Amino acid sequence: MPPTILLTGKSGQLGGELFPLLQRIGETIAPSHADLDLADPSSIRRLVRELRPSLIVNAAAYTAVDQAESDEPRARAVNAVAPGVLAEEAKSLGALLVHYSTDYVFDGSQRSPYDESAPTSPLGVYGRGKLAGEVAIRSAGAAHLIFRTSWVFGTSGKNFLLTILRLASQREELRVVSDQTGAPTWSRAIASATASILRRFPPAALAERSGIYHLTAAGETTWYDFARAILEDCADPVRLGPWFTQATSGRPLIAKSILPIPTSEYPTPARRPAYSVLSNRKLLQTFALQLPDWRSQLRQALLDDRNEALLSPNSPL
Repeated sequence: MPPTILLTGKSGQLGGELFPLLQRIGETIAPSHADLDLADPSSIRRLVRELRPSLIVNAAAYTAVDQAESDEPRARAVNAVAPGVLAEEAKSLGALLVHYSTDYVFDGSQRSPYDESAPTSPLGVYGRGKLAGEVAIRSAGAAHLIFRTSWVFGTSGKNFLLTILRLASQREELRVVSDQTGAPTWSRAIASATASILRRFPPAALAERSGIYHLTAAGETTWYDFARAILEDCADPVRLGPWFTQATSGRPLIAKSILPIPTSEYPTPARRPAYSVLSNRKLLQTFALQLPDWRSQLRQALLDDRNEALLSPNSPL
């Protein structure tokens, strides 16, 4: 019998990619904010107890990293408290909880990819809240998969790809931070990997594999080089989809140069880790799954053909 799935965050860039994939697995219910307020634990408990899902996929989060510094109560409610409540309810139902976390749980002082056992030390409110959410899930004792990902981008929502294209249609010169290193990861690749795992492994096997897994693109780059790659791959907009016209408001790209700058020249309310590349070895060993490198993901995302993201040969869909 197909499972009943509760998906939070359908209106977000990851939730929007997850929804059609989860529908192939079971009856997927994706409540609106009017039906589910993640800042209100009673709202969460009421809905979960009414729906009694066997799978909960929490793709919702407070992702405004800088705004979180001045809005800590709500950021903590959504990122730290809500995952714990979902896990408690999942535990009482015997359901599996899938949750997404972030590379921002690390401080960036390491210079080699972080594995899941590396010490955490978030630099800001957002990272601290996401880490607290992880702890709350583990403490609840529910069967769970926590996927830490990084630098999420896509052709919808709010993300670096769309910001760069908007600015490149307005300015001839862009200045982009060049001393922060990470792995840009396409939201559809994350969704496809999640769906692949849920399809290939029965619930009991997933429960036995409860834990934290890093789920990011292979390779690494800087924001500066990511921006350069975006503009290089968008040089011929004719082959791109309608999303590109929307991203640029129909304007041509006029940027002629991109200048690398240090983080010190682009101060923000929240500190970012200088290095936040994650090791995906555990994901490969446990689920025989590996995402392509970030540049391949970018090229596929720009085509936005609505097909599932291509995963590596190690990860058949």
